[in-house]
Amino acid sequence: MRKLSVMFAATLLVGAAAVGSAHAAAQTKFWNLTSNTVDGFWLAPAGTTNWGENQALNDNDKTVDHDERLKIKNVKTGTYDAKFTDVRGRSCIVKGVKVVEGDIFTIDEKDVKKDACGKK
Repeated sequence: MRKLSVMFAATLLVGAAAVGSAHAAAQTKFWNLTSNTVDGFWLAPAGTTNWGENQALNDNDKTVDHDERLKIKNVKTGTYDAKFTDVRGRSCIVKGVKVVEGDIFTIDEKDVKKDACGKK
């Protein structure tokens, strides 16, 4: 009976570790649905200008093509303002972006208001 209990406990631990690993493996990602390649991408808590690190540097070629996903690092679940620059020379801010750790969030061209962009 004791041997069976130890085996059961070991099975539970292995199962819990597998679930924990699967959850830890989920990456927060930005999915670029703007019409251009993004060459700079920053997040700040909504309503602030406390821009974090340039997340575009997380990509191998340091850019995020249209329809490409970018790993986002060191960002917690919350609402953010996103600032990006693109290869067309635009510098844009999109307000109120919802980010959930381990999920994918998007910015679509329709999210980019005309008055939210200027020149780099």
